[in-house]
Amino acid sequence: MADECVIKPEIRSRLTRARRVVVKVGTSTITHDNGRFNLGNMDRICRSVAEQMNRGREIILVSSGAIGVGVGRLRLQQKPQLIREKQAIAAVGQCELMNMYSRFFSDYHYAVAQILLTRDDIDDEVTRVNICNTFEALLEREIVPIVNENDTVSTREIYHNGTFGDNDALSAIVAVHLQADLLIILSDIDGLYTVDPRISQDACLIATVSEITDEIEQAAGGAGSLRGTGGMHSKILAAKIATAAGLDTVIANGSTVRMVDQILEGDVVGTWFQADQPAG
Repeated sequence: MADECVIKPEIRSRLTRARRVVVKVGTSTITHDNGRFNLGNMDRICRSVAEQMNRGREIILVSSGAIGVGVGRLRLQQKPQLIREKQAIAAVGQCELMNMYSRFFSDYHYAVAQILLTRDDIDDEVTRVNICNTFEALLEREIVPIVNENDTVSTREIYHNGTFGDNDALSAIVAVHLQADLLIILSDIDGLYTVDPRISQDACLIATVSEITDEIEQAAGGAGSLRGTGGMHSKILAAKIATAAGLDTVIANGSTVRMVDQILEGDVVGTWFQADQPAG
């Protein structure tokens, strides 16, 4: 098996000290192939986030899935091609997505807040400051901010032109501006492999990356799943943004039980991208 060739480093004690954490969840983690919710995965992730908040951590959730969920809710056979139709479906899916998160988090006695962003919001300094102030107010009140790109007004992620890519880059940008300690990107794969494990049995999971080199980027490959817009390459770019700003980043499998807990307990899971100069 691929994970038998993982080199196990010492416990990742640095990650156990992370207080403010951004957790990014991909479309393929929270939905099935037909666009319906993967209720098991959603519950496990919400439970882990709630548990970490009970321990005193601040968690910001960046969640994709609006278009995928909209497709499932409307029982469409496939994603539409026209931008206006994708945006309309995203509007439906975002409501469903937030409703489901609210239901799960309420079971653990936490409220949620929706924050929809565009690249223009982040690029404008005044708007960016206001957004960061909103995040701080929510975190002070132990409310879970749930972030997504505003697909209804923004076409950047829909076009996937190298900007947010299934919210991977967005999660890194949010983490940097909120001065988080750690970025966790949950995907449908265990982490970064030496080669694509879907096409090679010789693939080895890389436990730790101290520097994102050209070789690492080549190992990331290209396209993501049919349900999402981001592949491993977009996750590497997100890790590059975060680590350059002093944030450790872990890419791991969001379907694994207690994955968020395991990462924050210092277990050797997923791929750890070490920050250039760790914050703090």
